[in-house]
Amino acid sequence: MNGPWLRTGEVADAVGVNAQTLRYYHRRGLLEEPRRSSGGHRLYPPETVTVLRVIKVAQRLGFTLDEVADLVEAAAHRHGKPPGSGLQARATAKLAEVEQKIADLRTIRETLSQALNAGCDDLVECAASSCCPLPFSDLAKGGRHVDFDRP
Repeated sequence: MNGPWLRTGEVADAVGVNAQTLRYYHRRGLLEEPRRSSGGHRLYPPETVTVLRVIKVAQRLGFTLDEVADLVEAAAHRHGKPPGSGLQARATAKLAEVEQKIADLRTIRETLSQALNAGCDDLVECAASSCCPLPFSDLAKGGRHVDFDRP
């Protein structure tokens, strides 16, 4: 994208974010500091719109802002980057993470369905019942379980 330098509002509108998001991304190191006009307005190169779109897509794909920052940094230093630091390696790792989350969600879905089918209505009563499908006994014994609090 070539063209004139863009003001904050123009960049924000083009990507669908607000001006505070741009400033936050500067603080996080995701965007370079813009130059200033003689009137003190921030001016961004047109490529900033592309970088912001990349950031937003990466976030939608499940990458954290720290991971996005690493990806942007790796892309900026394509020559001499260490092996395994690029998108292929990071996307492979993220895909494995997503597959594990899907497996966890399937387990949660199945367990909740079993609890509904068993008529479970009170967690305390269910915890004391041997026929309850909820994994109370497995959790107490340290058995296999789904970590519901894991990010």
